[in-house]
Amino acid sequence: MREYSRLVWILSLFVNVGMWFERFVIICTSLSRDFLPSSWGYISPTVVDIFTFFGTFGVFSVLFLLFIRFLPLMAMAEIKAVTPQADPHRGHGSDFTGHGDPSVQEVPHP
Repeated sequence: MREYSRLVWILSLFVNVGMWFERFVIICTSLSRDFLPSSWGYISPTVVDIFTFFGTFGVFSVLFLLFIRFLPLMAMAEIKAVTPQADPHRGHGSDFTGHGDPSVQEVPHP
């Protein structure tokens, strides 16, 4: 399950980078070409543009980590239900190993 989570996380990064490249192509090509061919030129990003670009990655990372923290992939109740400590009959079984149901009588091994 851990490999699955890593794969989903890596794929989400690729999707995010692809979306940013698409937005970059749309915005930069529209800004570099004006309606008048005489005013066509190349756009060069300023310091504010660069900080805004990297700041959006930072905001996305913080929101993504907060999402993972407060809305985990698996509910804690489901994880706790499958742990041995969550068994209410643990240590009280009829087979003295702590894994048996006290209402079921087990046949001893010869």
